[in-house]
Amino acid sequence: MSKTRDPDRLVLFTDAVVAIAITLLILPLVDVVTEAKSHGVDAVGVITENKAQIYSFLLSFVVISSFWLGHHRVFEHVKAYTPAIMRLNLLWLLTIVVLPFPTQIVGVYDSDQFTAGLYTGTILLLSICQSALTWLVRGHQELEDPDNPVSSRELAGSLVMTGLTLVAFLLAAFVPGVHFYALLLLLLSPIALRVWARRPQKVS
Repeated sequence: MSKTRDPDRLVLFTDAVVAIAITLLILPLVDVVTEAKSHGVDAVGVITENKAQIYSFLLSFVVISSFWLGHHRVFEHVKAYTPAIMRLNLLWLLTIVVLPFPTQIVGVYDSDQFTAGLYTGTILLLSICQSALTWLVRGHQELEDPDNPVSSRELAGSLVMTGLTLVAFLLAAFVPGVHFYALLLLLLSPIALRVWARRPQKVS
């Protein structure tokens, strides 16, 4: 049996990295203010001329916050961590840390299939990692708290979100004109989960 450890240290490390990543999102906008002032742009112009960067910042803030909350919900079920979940968690963190990069690209360059695909593709990788964490914990005797197990609804919700994100990525990257509108598909997640919950149950 592999050695297990208290998950608190892993959670604290994860929270610290997420805090840094979410802070990095705003730094390009801070630099914009200084550059605008040096070019004689007034305060209103800073906002009106940088709408795309502001929107991309807000979008990525919501994305990182949502996945961070989901990560906490997963680790509420974890009684200990193993090397496997630590490595998977590091991969999850990698996608979080990378997200400010496509966020800046989206804010600076015109929207096209490449920029939309790069951004939604990063979110897709993040969603896959989150679903993998949920899948790994569920039913794992070394990891899962027997008094607070991962429910089938939680696992289904994570998988549904990943599936919708995959469709959004394919639309954004390969269908002309769709771009970031594909992310609206993610709003269907609660509806899809309700449909899944109402499916006929097999009688054993």
